[in-house]
Amino acid sequence: MNWSMSATAVLLVAAGGFAGAAPPEPATRSVSVRLSEWTVALSQPTIAAGPVRFAITNTGSIPHAFEVEGQGIEQETPLIQPGASDTLTLTLKPGRYDVYCPVGQDSHKKLGMDAHLEVQAVNASPMGESPAMAGNRAPRVGAKVAQVLVTSGGPVIQILPGPFPFPDSAAPILKQFGDEREGLESQVQKGPYSNTVVPIAGSFTVSAWDTGAIRDSVDGLAEFTTQDGARWRLELDRVQTKDVPHHPRFGGVIMGLYYHGNTGVHTPLVPTINSAVALWAVGHLYRNGTVVTDNAMVHVMLLSHTRRESDFALACWDCSKNKIDELQLQILPGPDEPKFDAPGGFLFVNWERSAFRTSAG
Repeated sequence: MNWSMSATAVLLVAAGGFAGAAPPEPATRSVSVRLSEWTVALSQPTIAAGPVRFAITNTGSIPHAFEVEGQGIEQETPLIQPGASDTLTLTLKPGRYDVYCPVGQDSHKKLGMDAHLEVQAVNASPMGESPAMAGNRAPRVGAKVAQVLVTSGGPVIQILPGPFPFPDSAAPILKQFGDEREGLESQVQKGPYSNTVVPIAGSFTVSAWDTGAIRDSVDGLAEFTTQDGARWRLELDRVQTKDVPHHPRFGGVIMGLYYHGNTGVHTPLVPTINSAVALWAVGHLYRNGTVVTDNAMVHVMLLSHTRRESDFALACWDCSKNKIDELQLQILPGPDEPKFDAPGGFLFVNWERSAFRTSAG
């Protein structure tokens, strides 16, 4: 065999070997994930298809988890404690994936712990903007926003200080609350979430706009007479956006949230509920026509029904499947202001058969 024939044979063998060999395994790509209250931050919003290793760190102050859903995949990590890390490796096909925190039957997801990952074919052109990248842009000016109008109705009750009726249910959850635990445990004995109620009279109408973390707004008026005969008037014209531990305020207004109870979000001294709207605001409060404060701290929620019609006692620990018609108004003194002239120094009023209407803008 001469040199040219040998070389040709070697080339043919090599070519045949390459043709018959299996394609190399795609390299595993990495995406870093940071979980905190209330965001899911990805190191990159777009990645090539194939094996992907998610390196997840909980930088928040409460437990979280991480779930990937889409293209026939739905996988999640175990609960990740504050400061801890975990990994999740999946083989992803091209397409769009929802990545979020599933804690509390997706209540953390609804709080904002939701992002998207765009997975592209390996030979996809890197030019242009992917759908995931487009989704990270700020909303266009003039975009429609969510609005809700809530009108009070049905029996009106004032909730007075008293023991929390579900202490055994709340006890294991309170262990997660660190420095707040002592204060919450004192509320179990004599706090604002009780079965000590009295029928009163009054009305409340409020409109709220969910337009972003710093642009939410509210307009509302409540008038009611408490058990001692005092006439109260509350005017709402601005939201409260400052978060407190375990109690995010999502820019002031949030629509359609599932939380409380054993969800690990907010105070556990409220049954698990669904809400049409929850908002935190600063109000002007009057008692018998005289200004009490222009800085009243106000929490309003239209939630799934929690109380019995017969005696208005809390009727369930998980009330999330009940009709959403219970309008709750909590009013507390502003920072460094004296308590109100009312039992417990606060005002807590429920309208038991209220209604709401939503619109896009």
